[in-house]
Amino acid sequence: MHRIKGLALLGAILLFASCKQKESQAFDPWKQMTQIVDSITLPTFRADTLNILDFGAVADGVFDNTDVFRKVMDTCSKAGGGTVLVPKGRFLTGPIHLENNVNLHLEEGSEIMFSKNLDDYYPLVHTSYEGTELMNFSPLIYAYKKKNIAVTGKGVLNGRAGNDFWWPWCGKDSYGWQEGAPKQHSSLKKLKEEMSEVDVPVNQRIFGKGEFLRPTFIEPFSCENVLIQGVKIINAPFWVIHPIKSVNVTVDGVVVESHGPNNDGCDPEYSKNVLIKNAVFNTGDDCIAIKSGRNEDGRRVGIKSENIVVQNCKMIDGHGGVVIGSEVSAGVRNVFVENCTMDSPNLERAIRIKTNSKRGGVIENVYVRNLKVGQVREAVLKINLFYGIYGIQKGDFIPEVRNIHLENVQVKNGGKYGILAKGYAQLPITDITLKDVLIEKVDAAYSLENVTNLNFINTRINGKIMQTKSNSLEH
Repeated sequence: MHRIKGLALLGAILLFASCKQKESQAFDPWKQMTQIVDSITLPTFRADTLNILDFGAVADGVFDNTDVFRKVMDTCSKAGGGTVLVPKGRFLTGPIHLENNVNLHLEEGSEIMFSKNLDDYYPLVHTSYEGTELMNFSPLIYAYKKKNIAVTGKGVLNGRAGNDFWWPWCGKDSYGWQEGAPKQHSSLKKLKEEMSEVDVPVNQRIFGKGEFLRPTFIEPFSCENVLIQGVKIINAPFWVIHPIKSVNVTVDGVVVESHGPNNDGCDPEYSKNVLIKNAVFNTGDDCIAIKSGRNEDGRRVGIKSENIVVQNCKMIDGHGGVVIGSEVSAGVRNVFVENCTMDSPNLERAIRIKTNSKRGGVIENVYVRNLKVGQVREAVLKINLFYGIYGIQKGDFIPEVRNIHLENVQVKNGGKYGILAKGYAQLPITDITLKDVLIEKVDAAYSLENVTNLNFINTRINGKIMQTKSNSLEH
């Protein structure tokens, strides 16, 4: 009897082990990516088209078309939706607020030029600045709790920011700031230390005129089924495309050319099921930066950014090609990057993760494949969990980073490091895999601190086959 029970137990153990092995072998992250892409719902629109010229728009770059855009958006949405057409010509306007079931379509040869009058960015709206929610100037194109919306076409969106407007507020003389002029630093301190850290309600965090926090360019806030396609975006005040708390977002074929301060190309935040494809990013900051809130505000909201897919994009200038952070307090998971090219002496890193012990966050399941890198300045892969620590950025929220995979990555010039990764002794970075990676030239293969389970599979750096490292405290 005991022998029968022992055999039964052994059989159960072997069956369990076999099932786990099959389960492990069956998991394919790229199939998961395909399922995510297939699940994303694109907006659809009625065939009706309303031309803004029929509502009194004037294409001289001088006439204020703000009321025209407001009227045509409202009319189109109330009629059941359709397309609002911006024909050839230069149209000056204040912020445009998208409405349900409306596609704002820019005909080739059209340009929307945004106002340089601060009064036009009123009334203040619920928005966010560097991962902290507030009431501030309206984004240039804004949608709040809308469904089935789009900005499409071959026209130009011109934020008209520069060293004479918006950019000087960053406080750097290279962007037009002069000694004694206002800058954002006091406003940021007020927002973060006097409001977010003590949980002041968002509707009481009133900014706007008298403060110096720049608006984002395109911001769908708590929206569903969003498409941004084909347009060229230039001269942004701040972050360029910022889907926040949104689901089913597609960014397709856009061209972002804006080298201002904090001019990230696309920043999905607290968002799920986001596809960024066929785009060109030439930016003054990160090309793509995935966010999930900063410090107390991120933990208060508590929504992960997840299921983010980047395909067939070109990254030129920027602080990083695809970046996670630094505002990631609610966490990021399931990021897929494939078939992208990155190449510029002004592109600092290809793949980057950045946070610190005040921001915290769990970053997991990042998969990169078929990446071609001509040149980056600092590193192919950089993971910095001590980002921006100058005393005030230290806290008790040790970040967790795990399961980072790079496959079939070809690099001509990796800059200083193939991998530059620094974690915490009490919670090391874990499970980094490089498979079929070729880095032809780099100053050093890696610099590691508190990293466990670094796997090299058929990977060459500077002509040398790399060996797996199970644990690295410092190198």
